[in-house]
Formats: sequence, C-alpha cells, structure tokens
Amino acid sequence: MSQEILLKVENLVKYFPIMKGAFIRKQVGAVHAVDGVSFEIYKGETLGLVGESGCGKSTTGRAILQLHRPTSGSVIFEGRDLVKTKGEELRLMRRKMQMIFQDPYASLNPRMTVGEIIGEPVLVHGIMDRKASEKRVEELLSLVGLNPAYANRYPHEFSGGQRQRVGVARALALNPSLIVCDEPISALDVSIQAQVVNLLEDLQKQLGLTYLFIAHDLSMVRHISNRVAVMYLGVMVELASRDDVYYHPLHPYTQALLSAVPIPDPVAEEKRQRQILKGEIPSPINPPSGCRFRTRCPHATDICEEKRPEWREVTPGHFVACHLV
Repeated sequence: MSQEILLKVENLVKYFPIMKGAFIRKQVGAVHAVDGVSFEIYKGETLGLVGESGCGKSTTGRAILQLHRPTSGSVIFEGRDLVKTKGEELRLMRRKMQMIFQDPYASLNPRMTVGEIIGEPVLVHGIMDRKASEKRVEELLSLVGLNPAYANRYPHEFSGGQRQRVGVARALALNPSLIVCDEPISALDVSIQAQVVNLLEDLQKQLGLTYLFIAHDLSMVRHISNRVAVMYLGVMVELASRDDVYYHPLHPYTQALLSAVPIPDPVAEEKRQRQILKGEIPSPINPPSGCRFRTRCPHATDICEEKRPEWREVTPGHFVACHLV
C-alpha cells in the first residue's frame, strides 16, 4: 500500500427529500442519510466501512461514484472533483471507478447472457468491438475462476457465489483503479463468502486495485482491510488502522460494536464484559442535536447534547469524533 491518495472525500452530505401532497408536491423534510463525512483512500489499500443497517454506508459508496449526486461536499478522485463533473467528462471518469453490488440475484439482467453482461461496459464505452469484447469476456471469466464456456449461459443457471463472481468480472471489464464493494458477501452462504473475499484479495495483488469494502461482518472486515472506518447515523465516528480499531477502539460506539463479536474461546468469552446499548437508533429524518450517538451512549454528558464533536486526529492516523476522548 502506497501513501499516494487516490480518493479524498471532504464533508460529504447526501439528504433525500421527503415529499407530500397528491397534486402539489412540496418538501416537508429530509432523510439525513450522510451528514458531513470526510476520509481518504490510499492507492492499493482496502478501506473497510462498517456500521449498523441504515447508518449511510451504501449511500456513501453510491455518492462517491455519483450514482446518488451529493447534496454538498467534494469527492476528489485522481485530482478531480467528481461533484462538479458532469456529462462526457464524468462518463470518462466512471471507467476508473466501478461497483460490486450487494445482491447477486438483482444486479444481473436475467434477459442477458453472462457474456453480454460482462462485455457490456467495454461496448458502451466504445473501447472494443464485439469480436474483441468476446475475447475480453473469456479472459475475465478465467480471472474470476469461472469456465469461459459459461459465457452463453443466463444468470439463473448459476449459484449465488458464481453470480457474484460474474459481478466481479463485470466490475473489472474497464480496468478500474477503484472498486466500491457494497456488502458483496452478505447475501452469500458462509462457505462461499471466504471464497469471494479470497478472490478479491488475489485480484487486488494481481491488478493493483483499491477497494472501499462496505460490510456488516466485522471479522471479515478485519481480515480484508488495511484501515477501518466506523459510521453511525450518517456520520463517521472513528477511522484508524485495522489493529488500532480492533485492539484500541476509542469511540464508545466502536467499543460496543466490537463487544458484540463472539470470541472463539469459551473461557475468554465468559470473562469479558459485554457493552449492550440501550434504546433504538434515532430517526435519520430528525437526528439528535450535538453528538448523534449521545442518546445511546453510556458516558454522555451535557456537552454531547450541545455541541457536535469535532472530527480530529488523536494519534497519528487515528481519527475520532468524541468529546470524551
């Protein structure tokens, strides 16, 4: 992993409007899906992004790729701000950024053969003619561990793990430098999950890829990531190297998340103190004032209610947003 910054996200905000009225539509509120997120991804690394369902992980990934246009903030990729980029210029930048989607069943067109699905990106961008694209499809199928003869089959003829490999092959078709992996293993059986993660790691070594790996599974994120970022209700609460996050978590939410991960040692499991969070996650339509986590935090004080914690570097490379750290 180099120290060259490939992607820089600064104060990224994405609100989804809530509309009301049958004939005259007017906005009555907004879902604060992502609210001021900042981080960097270095060339050749895997940044793991974790948090509970609905915390804004997938929206962050989609906003980076401009699949959801951000409300404000900047996404600087290879020196260009994608938020200000439009039309043909954005289309050309999209070649270098791809996505592996969460659901291998919904993300592949059932009316297209696997060969057509994988070859579509190079044809759409006009990089190859049909003959050359067929050869490229065979190469990509071999690369992800599938038989090139399967190019004429349809998605319904494959298992979930094989479909996700097709999704990986499609993402690689344009030789991207950044791939956003949006929970690529959560819909798969546990035995297949390890195979897909090992494939992603092998491809990273071979092709020098950079990943933003969005996931729920903390043990899998620990296995694949160089650094880990933790999100809660649309904001980033902690970002550090994998070992710092897992062995020295500073934010109370990160500590609670990690205490929920079972330890494969009955003696150690019995001795350790579990941190159980009380209450429900607040609504992203009306998030709490000050620190978003204060309504469930066992250490919350008055300042947590009044003032939003600053995103700051506590030790080299270890960022946290908490008044108490």
